[in-house]
Amino acid sequence: MKWKEPLSIHHLTLTNRIVMPPMATRSASHGYIDDEICKYYQKRAEKGYLGLIITEHMYIDKQGKADPNQISISRNCDIAGLRQLTKGIHREGSTRVFAQINHAGSMADPIVTRQQAVGPSPVLHPRQKQSQVPPRELSVEEIQVLVAEYAAAAGRAKAAGYDGVEIHAAHGYLLNQFYSPLTNHRNDAYGCDTLEKRIHFHLQVIHAIRMVVGTAYPLAIRFGGCDYQPGGSTINEAVEAAKLFVTAGVDLIDVSGGMNFFIRPDHTEPGYFRDMSSAIRHNVSVPVLLTGGVQTVEEAEDLLVTGSADMIGVGRAIFKDPGWPERELGK
Repeated sequence: MKWKEPLSIHHLTLTNRIVMPPMATRSASHGYIDDEICKYYQKRAEKGYLGLIITEHMYIDKQGKADPNQISISRNCDIAGLRQLTKGIHREGSTRVFAQINHAGSMADPIVTRQQAVGPSPVLHPRQKQSQVPPRELSVEEIQVLVAEYAAAAGRAKAAGYDGVEIHAAHGYLLNQFYSPLTNHRNDAYGCDTLEKRIHFHLQVIHAIRMVVGTAYPLAIRFGGCDYQPGGSTINEAVEAAKLFVTAGVDLIDVSGGMNFFIRPDHTEPGYFRDMSSAIRHNVSVPVLLTGGVQTVEEAEDLLVTGSADMIGVGRAIFKDPGWPERELGK
């Protein structure tokens, strides 16, 4: 069966192609990993049935914190707890683990951060209420600080024993806001008039991370390539952006949603982003991961066999049931 075949992400080999994608538990007091979070992941890693676990998004800077109990990777003191988590997963078997690093941008909660939210432009997110305060536009100098903070966070992930790191550039968060024409109205080097400018921030982050973690360390990007709404980003743009990410040093494209977060309007079928993942997969030389609506290993197998992706993420089913990996993959 296709899902059982090993897969290489750069120099890292996974034992199979089934992935637990990042899903927020919102259970970290003051941003710190605790025993309960470690147990949550260890339970799902039991016996090494999964090929890969990508842990939930962690904030790189308090300004970009999405919710009160989000995990932090913004401080050197976070490394010890993260190391406890990775050691626990690795003890369970062959399952590998990536860290997902993120800045929420205009989706940060000012009540939590005690700062005004920031973004590419002073434009409300499409999913925000008109009564909310628009974000403050980031200056070029502030963007450069954030580039360095993404890189520092990746370095902490490596130091904590993660097998790789994933840049969160989907679900309407900061990097996705720069990519989407719905939220990027700038007229500078990060502006909206060309695709290259809209992903300039992404490319700088990729290069900066590579300088910190080296060329051999696996680097993924979760990419909200299509907004699926008028005036938003398109699949054709997603393909071109993905090619540029790979050229810059990305080893895995993790396809997901954009300004509609992790859903696709009017679609609930298994692999509902398959139109985008398939288009990207046929134009890049690295593996493509597809998540969305998959409940069974048979559904995952069908998506792999039909060429929709190289890896399949199973999210809510594993989130709700820690026994899913053994029941479905241990048949």
